[in-house]
This record gives sequence, C-alpha cells and structure tokens, in this order.
Amino acid sequence: MLSPLVGVWSDRTRTRIGRRLPFLLGGAVLGLVALPAVALAPNVPLMGVAWVFALLGWTTAAQAILNLQADRIPEERRGKVSGLTGLTGQMGPIVGIGLVSAVSGHTLLVFMLPALVGAVLAAVFLRVGSRGESRTDTPVPAGPVSARTLLAGYTFSPRQNRDFAWNWLGRLTFFTGLYFNTTFSTFFYAQRLRMTVQDVAGTVAVIGMLGILAAALGAVGGGMLSDRLGRRRLFALVGGLFFVAGAVTEAFSHSFPQLVVGSVLMQLSIAFFTAVDQAIVMAVLPDQEEAGRYMTVGVLSLKIPSALAPLIAPFILAVGASGGEKNYTLLYLTGAALAFLGGLMIFTRVKAVR
Repeated sequence: MLSPLVGVWSDRTRTRIGRRLPFLLGGAVLGLVALPAVALAPNVPLMGVAWVFALLGWTTAAQAILNLQADRIPEERRGKVSGLTGLTGQMGPIVGIGLVSAVSGHTLLVFMLPALVGAVLAAVFLRVGSRGESRTDTPVPAGPVSARTLLAGYTFSPRQNRDFAWNWLGRLTFFTGLYFNTTFSTFFYAQRLRMTVQDVAGTVAVIGMLGILAAALGAVGGGMLSDRLGRRRLFALVGGLFFVAGAVTEAFSHSFPQLVVGSVLMQLSIAFFTAVDQAIVMAVLPDQEEAGRYMTVGVLSLKIPSALAPLIAPFILAVGASGGEKNYTLLYLTGAALAFLGGLMIFTRVKAVR
C-alpha cells in the first residue's frame, strides 16, 4: 500500500542514473538484507518486521521496472513487453519454489538464495537499464512534496480521467473474479477428485505446469499479435471470454481431464488479458510526468482483489453447502461473471486505446 508514495517520490527524483533506477537499487538492497533477517529473527515480532521490509524492498524494485517501462517503451512495442512481463510474473513463483525446494533443509538458504538471485538480476537490469536513461533534465511535476501531495498519490479524478478510471475498474473487476477462482484451487481439486488436500499436491503441480505452458503461449503470442494489429481492448475482451469458458468448464468438472481443460483455458485467459493490460495502463496515464504515481495507483487494482477476494469467497462457498461440500460451482461461476464484466468494461468504455 506504500507503492503510490514511492511513485510520487520517484517522479520527483533526479539523479545521474535517472529517476527510476535509484529505487530499483535501493529496493533490491533492502530486500537482500531483509530476507535473510527473516530467517535469523529470534522471535515472531522481529520476523514480521523483517518480512514487511523485505516486501517493501522487492515491491519497490519491481515497481521501478514498471515505471521505467512506462517512461521508455514506445506504444508499438508495449503489447510484446506487457506479454513478456506477464509471463515472468507466471514463471517467477515456479522458479522460486524450485530454488527453495533445492535447499529446503537449510532455513537461511531458503531465504538467502532467492534474495541473491533477485539481487543479481536487479544488478543486470540496472546495468542494462541505465543505457539511455533520462538524467536530471526530465521535467519535475509541479508543486512541492507535502503531506497533501503524498495523500493525493492514492487518488485520481474519475471525471477528468475517464479512460484511466474505467480501465482501473475493469482491472479490479477482472482480477476479483480471477482470485475467486484461484485462491482455493487446491481445496477445489481435492473436493472434486475425492482426494485429501495432501494427496492432491501432485495433481495441482501437473495442472500448474500445463497452465504455465498455456500462459507462455498466450502472453507472448497475444502481446505480439496485439502490437501487429494495433489493438488492445479486443484482447481484454477475449481474455474475459476465455476466462468464462475455463471457469464454467471447471465449475461443472468432476474428473482430472475436465479440470485440466478448464485450467488451461483460464491460464490462456489470464495471458491474453495481461498481454495488453499493462500496455493499456501506459496509454491512458493521466500525466506522463507522474507516471510513477499513476502506475502504482494502477497496481492497486490488482492488489485490492488479492486481499478482498479471499475474504468474500467463503461466504459464496457457504451458499447451499451441505455435508462438508463447499459450493465451488457458484464460486467459479461468480468469478467467471466478474472476469467477463471486467474485460467488457475495458472493451466498451476505454476510448483512448483501440
């Protein structure tokens, strides 16, 4: 939730390496120090503090990369870059789990190894990204940094920035549906396949790997096709339609093959949507000079659903539930409706983008 404040600060930063890269460097250093501190913490409160600083560090570094893309990626390449960025978001957790599994017997390495990998990759990006980066001559947003400015970093005027507002609301709606249908997937598979949660782990892994392959195809192919056609909103709608197909398939599935088909369709949906999602955000920013502020406000439309959906979903699961069976059919159908509505909002209401 501190991201908009970092965005406002980033917009007004002027250094020899530009306004974004200092936050990449600072965030990576903070994350590199804080993650091992989680493992070494002598008690739970200190562990919690270290974890908060680790999240702050790595999210700041990641946001700096997104802000730099908003500054420098030309419109005709944004679909490709958006698709590749979405793909790395899909692959990152898989790689991280693999690294942690390899050193699972050593608590310090479980936290230290991912931190080192992240720091090395950040250093590589810092080296490459500094080429051609704008220096101290970039215009500074008007007005001093004050408490009012920082608080304003969380807000924007929907009336004056209709495209940004509709896109923000569409993303919020789409990702709420997404988190409805992914947060409890392990328990859903266990119930539908009549297995225990412990025994379903292998099934989840297989479905997850097939989903990654579908996501790679959809993200890269969708992003490149979006650039070639010069169309963005259409792919948001297609993503919503694929989500409906996948969610409905899973909602009425009671066998492994059906669940695989539904999951692959949903992963294709996410890939198509994210292939243009970031590109649309960059195109409808209210003020390019304050790209950091508005990019991070845009990220809130993803973070809010990740926090709210798991709190709301149990109430949906309880509707008509009996004998220990949760109502996953209703949950998945609700998620499908929300995802489609989100894609439809962007397709019909965002006017500044084709």
